[in-house]
Amino acid sequence: MADKTLNDLFHETLRDIYYAERKILKALPKMARNAQSEQLKNAFLKHRDETEGQVERLQQVFEIIGKNARGKTCAAIEGIVEEAEEIMDEFKGTPALDAGLLAAAQAVEHYEISRYGTLATWARELGLKNAVTLLEQTLAEESKTDEALTKLAETAVNQAARKKAA
Repeated sequence: MADKTLNDLFHETLRDIYYAERKILKALPKMARNAQSEQLKNAFLKHRDETEGQVERLQQVFEIIGKNARGKTCAAIEGIVEEAEEIMDEFKGTPALDAGLLAAAQAVEHYEISRYGTLATWARELGLKNAVTLLEQTLAEESKTDEALTKLAETAVNQAARKKAA
């Protein structure tokens, strides 16, 4: 077996996040439909629109490295999405549903932040300046989304779940 390089690792990780983003793109509308809070519904739909742009940027990174845009199954995102599905089933119609959905969405964001930070660092190391710009743009969006979700959790969603349960 040939020695694997940082280029190989970059490509495999790019395939992983590409799969993840496309999976998330499919999950967000369902999460929005199940959310009870209009603010949370809107946050999910806004992030769906952002995710479309993120997928396009990933396709550009594939072009930069001369590879086809093709994902590979991401077990981490499969598990996070499965957890969101369980929350939607187990907490449907309850005051805690939105808090659970928001937590699942933040798990997705934290995974994405980790991946994009790593990919941007590796792209910089590999001299892929245009890829760095694209990956850092997405990293900034993911961080901003995470901050917005935290604010929504702290100012509305968690309080609503607690008040309704009391």
